[in-house]
Amino acid sequence: MVIYYLLAFIVAFAIVYVLIPPLRKLAFRIDFVDKPREDSERKIHREPIPLTAGIAIFIGFVVAFLLFVREEPGQTTAILVGAFMVLVIGTIDDWYKTHRKEFPAMPKFLVQVAAAYLVYESGIVFYGFTNPFTGQEVMLPGWLQLVLTVTWIFGVTTVINFSDGMDGLAGGLSAISGGTLFIVALAKGQSSSAMIAMIVVAIAIAYLRYNKPPAKVFMGDAGATLFGFILAVVALDGAFKQATVLSLFIPILALGVPIFDNLFVVFRRMRQGKPIYQADASQAHYRLLSTGMKPKQVVAFLWLVNVCFSMMSIILLLLNV
Repeated sequence: MVIYYLLAFIVAFAIVYVLIPPLRKLAFRIDFVDKPREDSERKIHREPIPLTAGIAIFIGFVVAFLLFVREEPGQTTAILVGAFMVLVIGTIDDWYKTHRKEFPAMPKFLVQVAAAYLVYESGIVFYGFTNPFTGQEVMLPGWLQLVLTVTWIFGVTTVINFSDGMDGLAGGLSAISGGTLFIVALAKGQSSSAMIAMIVVAIAIAYLRYNKPPAKVFMGDAGATLFGFILAVVALDGAFKQATVLSLFIPILALGVPIFDNLFVVFRRMRQGKPIYQADASQAHYRLLSTGMKPKQVVAFLWLVNVCFSMMSIILLLLNV
């Protein structure tokens, strides 16, 4: 079985690695680049950067998924169609940004929720949890299963996107989280979830080859939301299955930095009366940057923090509580 995981990694990595350079050249030709702005504290790069890596990431994911993942046909369709929907609306959003315009938040919200609902309808659902004292499964009401499933997928999709503010950050966090969910899925004997997680690790590392500081390419909202969507599905299809009350924290800790940082950001924006989707420099990486840390130091620090969260999630897994 190990050979299949290795092959999936190689295929996914190779596709993304090979596709990014030509897509990068295409981005310059069609002016699909993120331009520096002196009036924005969030734009810390100093030259135009292509935004086409998300397309390569999507193709790498889809090809590897179809070759190596064995899900039910309905679930395969839901995951791939949902991922495509997230990619398309993210690409439209990125296109607006290249022309210094703001894409309305509502269409993006509706498409991402619709993609999450597709996954729910396919049967990838947060059904409930196991009572640690009696060993009995606690099944949640249908309406609550729907709300929690869609909220989880939409939430993780959003927090990974919010974390994509510095070279190498979101890609690195996705690779670390994917690797953690891979270990969790393997320990639970969930081969399909483990395979998807391995593909996430592969495409994230391939992307990092071009996104490490100084970045040659960005994945934009399209790629960041795609990573979030896939990681959310992996957690639902793996770590949340047959989970006890305490082990529900395993996938949350695996995604610790983007989740906890962006919960802080959302509450802060709500307290200040700002729209949740209004971009600003309140994320942890911008706050750390303002202290005088260099960008590479900030990214390395947040990677390390996420590794610590991941270690905590694996300890919870080993405790079997």
